[in-house]
Amino acid sequence: MAPSFDHLRDADVDEDDYDEDEIDISDLREKYEVQLEQGYDTFVVIDGLPEVNEEQKPKLVKFLLKKLNQVGKTKEDQVYMPMENGKSLRFAFVEYSSPAEAAAAVRQLDMVPLDKKHTLRVNKMTDIDRYGREGRVDENYVPPKIEEFTEKEHLRSFLADPSGRGRDQFAMYRGDVVGVFWNNEKDPPENIVDRQHWTESFVQWSPLGTYLVSVHQQGVQLWGGASWSRQKRFAHPFVNMLDFSPNEKYIVTWSNRPISIPDEGHPQLSLDEDGKNYVIWDVDTAKPLRSFANLDIPSTNDPHAPPAKQPPKFPWPAFKWSSDDKYVARMTQGSSISVYELPRMGLLDKTTIKIEGVMDFEWAPSTPQREGVKQYEQLFCFWTPEIGSNPARVGLMSIPSKQIVRSLNLFSVTDAKLHWQSDATYLSVKVDRHSKSKKSQATTLEIFRIKEKGVPVEVVDTIKDTVINFAWEPKGDRFVIITTPEPAGATAVAPKTSVSFFCPEKAKGPAVGNFKHLRTLEKKNSNAIYWSPKGRFVVIATVANQQSSDLEFYDLDFEGEKPESDKDLTANLQLMNTADHYGVTDVQWDPSGRFVASWASVWKHAPQMENGYHVYDFKGELLREEHIEKFRQWLWRPRPPTLLTKDEQKQIRKNLREYSKIFDQEDAERGASADLAVVEARRRLLDEWLAWRASVEAELEEERLARGLPKHPTEADSKLPENGEEQVIEEIVEEVLEENEEIVP
Repeated sequence: MAPSFDHLRDADVDEDDYDEDEIDISDLREKYEVQLEQGYDTFVVIDGLPEVNEEQKPKLVKFLLKKLNQVGKTKEDQVYMPMENGKSLRFAFVEYSSPAEAAAAVRQLDMVPLDKKHTLRVNKMTDIDRYGREGRVDENYVPPKIEEFTEKEHLRSFLADPSGRGRDQFAMYRGDVVGVFWNNEKDPPENIVDRQHWTESFVQWSPLGTYLVSVHQQGVQLWGGASWSRQKRFAHPFVNMLDFSPNEKYIVTWSNRPISIPDEGHPQLSLDEDGKNYVIWDVDTAKPLRSFANLDIPSTNDPHAPPAKQPPKFPWPAFKWSSDDKYVARMTQGSSISVYELPRMGLLDKTTIKIEGVMDFEWAPSTPQREGVKQYEQLFCFWTPEIGSNPARVGLMSIPSKQIVRSLNLFSVTDAKLHWQSDATYLSVKVDRHSKSKKSQATTLEIFRIKEKGVPVEVVDTIKDTVINFAWEPKGDRFVIITTPEPAGATAVAPKTSVSFFCPEKAKGPAVGNFKHLRTLEKKNSNAIYWSPKGRFVVIATVANQQSSDLEFYDLDFEGEKPESDKDLTANLQLMNTADHYGVTDVQWDPSGRFVASWASVWKHAPQMENGYHVYDFKGELLREEHIEKFRQWLWRPRPPTLLTKDEQKQIRKNLREYSKIFDQEDAERGASADLAVVEARRRLLDEWLAWRASVEAELEEERLARGLPKHPTEADSKLPENGEEQVIEEIVEEVLEENEEIVP
């Protein structure tokens, strides 16, 4: 039996009998050693608290814990509030259970009001050591150095065309060169800036045209101003895609590679972004607001489910913005939609919106104005497929109340697509329905009239074939669809298509009549619809098709005679022109609706095909074409919304004929000035030739004087001999007419 401590003899603890260094207890130390948390990553510092005494302190801590536990787990004994002379110092140290919770507290609780008089400021404990370590803070106050004011470049100077003609700009990416140009109609475009290797992937304009975006392996850069200097930089490594909010306040970047933060840190990202794929940034500060990882889309295991089309694994954009930049939402397919409030990026009401089976959703592109609704709201629509015995459903939800203001049940649904009209006046749901045998398919259009009381739904069910493309008229109430008969199987040649135009009937007063079929154009190859941003004009095109490359220009408000069958409709359709651009892959209107650009990109077809661009006016007249090797992109520069009121715009349209006279005169003067420039160039060449001739004649005159000859050859003719004798000079010229060679044996 081992002796107790009281009965140990000196010999039992004789230091000469053993050596402690020879005893190996590493296995015991590894098994029983207490692991202490290293560093202060789980601690945060809360500032901005009210001053309380010892009696009020527990009450304040309990009240503060309600806020703190919203983002993580902490307890009353993990909140330390320093006191001095019986009064608190208005700050506290808080310990969370993990560094991630502490980081979430900094991100979500900073600048959150505690009550009407106090706002919390939350910082990491490690920031004190990082910024306030001894030697980093000077005890003596030194007034900050105020740098001299330097005027920044006007980022919207492009709206003031120096020529006074209101031209639009466009970006062109060809080869390794990116350039920005003024559109000069028939004349060669005027270059503004050209740079080699400006981007490594592609270029993109921001929605209001303020910035040109270049994409690099290190991240995204924004360029602008008259000097085209770098305005912002978002260091998202290996970025693949990006998307702006409608008002350019925020930007989301995505990379298929998860972010990896190195040990030495990152200039813009923190450990919170490590392992994430999406980053949402504030454009003004160029700081990340929040990051997210990719979501795995669940597979459909229901054997009784209809053959719905499988969405792409990573649908883009994954984050969709409300029209006023106040909300951004992300869908978890099949279960929920998460709506985040900007700029804090916190969940609306701290919960996701559970919608079983949700397949897609879309925000209204403009702030809706529903009849009888006075409070602020944004709308988004969503649809769910048939689940078990439950029908498919389309819902319209109001945010921030999360109330469903309208829903519609649908049956025999294969797929659905949501199409908002630009002013959020209408929502069209394109519903592909299958027959009971599921061997045939047809399409119906469910049109929600958003601004009318109760949001009535009108059904357009006269479509016999499958709709493959749908497009609303911007700021209008007409639409175009392209249909095709359902093919029995895979075919080597795409089936013929039909193009149909729809418009409302005429109605009394401001009301809009029911939608009626206007015209159908059959046996076409068309597959794309491009409306003018101002409405009225539309281009029906065949793109990315090796067999056909047609462009057809239509006017839906033709001022000529209207057919008797269309008297009660709000449209008069007229084909203005047709064009052919071999290999065309893209078509885009300029923001003014005056010009259309079509181009063939090396990215979208075989390299041996011709690449380049065509520019047309709105009537379809070809103004300019240019073939360019390795042509990649053409992008018209967007314009911000006009600052003119509706009454001012109406007045301009009323006096448009008077303005047109001024514009016609300016065009004529510009044409005359071009002719005058040609005349002046010719006159300058003539003057140069006459001056050269005079200098040569002067040299000849000096040479004749030096040789004793008359100044002018005519003077020699006047000095003939008086006897009239003339001197005859004969010159014999031999010329070989024919030469033969004969070989004698």
